[in-house]
Parts: sequence; structure tokens; C-alpha cells
Amino acid sequence: MINIIRIKNASFYAYHGALQEEQSIGGKFEADVDIYTDFSKAAKDDNLKETIDYDKVYKFINSVVHTKKYKLIESLATFLADEILRQYPTIEKIAVRVRKHHVPVGGVLDYVEAEVIKENGR
Repeated sequence: MINIIRIKNASFYAYHGALQEEQSIGGKFEADVDIYTDFSKAAKDDNLKETIDYDKVYKFINSVVHTKKYKLIESLATFLADEILRQYPTIEKIAVRVRKHHVPVGGVLDYVEAEVIKENGR
């Protein structure tokens, strides 16, 4: 059985970007994480120890977003996907989306988003 745990719109003020100004001034970033796993035993037993603790996953994302400056949201999304898979071997598949607001593209847009989808062991 596959179940999904979703973390949606985790928001952070951070200092990522290819331009020096972006890394100095900072901006709003959001992340979504879809965790494909089997939490049926945890649900049956009502036991947090038998599932993915999304509080710990959120705290990990928060730490990564604020520890290192990435030039590319693609790099940030890939690192998050790889490390969450490494930390939680019961995850079968993960999708990580990182959004960046106020992108300096010379026009108006809501945000730019990079998505990484990986399966455990790949």
C-alpha cells in the first residue's frame, strides 16, 4: 500500500539566488514535499514511531534552507530530496517542489518553481 504525507507551503525567508543581490537581500521561498510511504501500520496502531515524523522533516527543511546559500532552487530541491530519502529508508518515493517569489526576470510573475521526483534507491 502507498500512502502520501504532504508538507505544503512551508515558507521561509532565505538568501538563495544566482545574483549577489539575491544572496544579500534575500526573499521568500516555499517548499512542498510529498512523501510516498506505507503508513498503514502506524495508522492502525496510532503510533508516530511507525511513520514519517513530518515535524522532523519540516525542521530538517528549515535547517537546510537557512544553513547554506544555493544559487539554484534546482540544487536546493535536489539536495532536500536526496537527504530526506537517505534519512528515511521507508520512503518509497518523494516529490520536492521549491518556489521562489520576486524573481528578477524583468517581468511580472507569481513565482518560479523547481520540482524533483525521486524513488528510493535511484
